[in-house]
Amino acid sequence: MALSPAKGDSIMSANRHLGRIVALQTLYEEEFRQEVKDPHLDLDEVLERNIGRYADTIEDKDFIGELVHGVDKRRQELDDIIRPVAPEWPIEQIARMDRVILRIGVYELLFEKGVPPKVVINEAVELAKAFGGDNSSKFINGVLGTVLRNKEASGEPKKPKKSQKSKEG
Repeated sequence: MALSPAKGDSIMSANRHLGRIVALQTLYEEEFRQEVKDPHLDLDEVLERNIGRYADTIEDKDFIGELVHGVDKRRQELDDIIRPVAPEWPIEQIARMDRVILRIGVYELLFEKGVPPKVVINEAVELAKAFGGDNSSKFINGVLGTVLRNKEASGEPKKPKKSQKSKEG
């Protein structure tokens, strides 16, 4: 029996959600171990261990790897994007969990194609509700909403809505 598109989308969405959780665990551990100057830190080893825990469930391992390595590679750039949109919270004072969730969200909003911005923000808010503090989800939502508005204001073309008529007329 074939899956209906809606059911297939739901499975992919759940798989991506789990993938983001694994990415969050991996990036959180990396930051913690860097802070304590762990000389044995190997990001790929941490990533493989964390993916291995869910080997029976995770299908899109490439998505997780790209997310983890993308966030890791652009960490300073992501922090520089977050700083001005959360000026009353220096990046170093943001709770580690919230900081990692923000980096993942900003990375997906600005550097990943194919994931709708509302999905990115909703996923980040869900991660914050599950793993952050009492006010984390509101904070994450506010910061990512501002990043999205800044992106849209910078002139990045929006996809036309289906109801708009073509100018070629």
